[in-house]
Amino acid sequence: MMTIEQYLAENKERFLNELFELIRIPSISSQAEHKPDMYKCAEKWKSLLLAAGADRAEVYETAGNPVTYGEKIIDPALPTVLVYGHMDVMPVDPIDLWHTDPFEPIIKDGKIWARGADDDKGQSFMHAKAFEYMVATGTLKCNVKFMLEGEEEIGSPSLPEFCRKYKDMLKADVILVSDTSMIAHDTPSITTGLRGLAYWEVEMTGPNADLHSGIFGGAVANPINVLCKMIADMIDENGHITIPGFYDDVLEVSAEERAKMAKAPFDLDGYQKSLGIKAVHGEDGFSTNERTGIRPTFDVCGIWGGYTGEGAKTVLPSVAHAKISSRLVPNQKHDKIAKMFKEYFESIAPEYVKLKVEYLHGGPSYVCPIDLPAYKAAEKAYEEVYGKQPVPVRSGGSIPIIATFEEVLGIKSILMGFGLGSDAIHSPNENYPLEQFFNGIRTIPKFYKYFTGHDTK
Repeated sequence: MMTIEQYLAENKERFLNELFELIRIPSISSQAEHKPDMYKCAEKWKSLLLAAGADRAEVYETAGNPVTYGEKIIDPALPTVLVYGHMDVMPVDPIDLWHTDPFEPIIKDGKIWARGADDDKGQSFMHAKAFEYMVATGTLKCNVKFMLEGEEEIGSPSLPEFCRKYKDMLKADVILVSDTSMIAHDTPSITTGLRGLAYWEVEMTGPNADLHSGIFGGAVANPINVLCKMIADMIDENGHITIPGFYDDVLEVSAEERAKMAKAPFDLDGYQKSLGIKAVHGEDGFSTNERTGIRPTFDVCGIWGGYTGEGAKTVLPSVAHAKISSRLVPNQKHDKIAKMFKEYFESIAPEYVKLKVEYLHGGPSYVCPIDLPAYKAAEKAYEEVYGKQPVPVRSGGSIPIIATFEEVLGIKSILMGFGLGSDAIHSPNENYPLEQFFNGIRTIPKFYKYFTGHDTK
């Protein structure tokens, strides 16, 4: 039987060429102009799954962007793994900070540079190629289903209904996901928790038109000034979020679990240098890893208003806008927090401005027990490839649909990520190390080996 190393040696170039074809499709879900690209990407995934050995693959319509589903059913009596990934990507702005064309992937310094190289085309593609290897070598000993959606980057608004509608089709024993990161290239980790998310857009209006800042400045409220002051007051000097009741439902992590988390290797100096900062900053009483894994946050993701063109224009703006997000931890309900922020923010707005708060999207947090058989299988798979046992970590990121899977489908998810913190996902110059890409293809068949109890080389 051909080993995975032999298969990779024969097919590496083809794998990369196929991935690059996928990456070249600018499937940006948040921008309406790219709606046709979502369908193009969905059809591409369909052809990839069929070529990899799926018995069938279809593109399904939703209320929003399409979903590509594929399956190979060996025996309904055998265990079933449902692989989830997303085909949509983040916008590329600011485009002038990219060193290369974001949708023309290149390999440089041992990395793939492109939007979606990691998040999530590169990582999802690993599963298709690992599946292809197992089908080609007759080592697939369970049923496999694939579900690739097109709205993850905008909160997966259409996928819950898709899951409810096709619940029988999606039946599985476990959901396997690669949309997270490892601690380091030589330190594997498995994400056991994801923070939830609440996301708003705020519009603040002062005067009914832009005004001359000399004639009106000091007599009429500047909505940018007012909005900035209100936002700044949302976090106190201790890094504590000031919304009344915000922490009421926060699940506090025990001292024992915090001690285990502290064993994860972390180079604070290297972390700061890699980000170009002199010091970290956050909620008092918690480490950097705790701040990003087990504590909620409040952040301005974008703010604008007034004149932002070249040169000077002395204007007192009529309108100011901001996009605001809050990462949530277990027990916090995103819909409750959404209402809580809206009511509080509106209550503190002064009478000399008008405020509009719109809730854009959100999702719950997720925790995976580390004693699940599927988790143990993933643990052994990483150990076999990387030579050390993976560390369980709580991620600061959010994949809102993961908790929905458990709620609607009744299935736990195993988050086998291979990305790195240096991959610049959601940022200019996103990249994915070739080493991680191919190690992912090496590791995934090992998961199936340990999950089903059958050997694969």
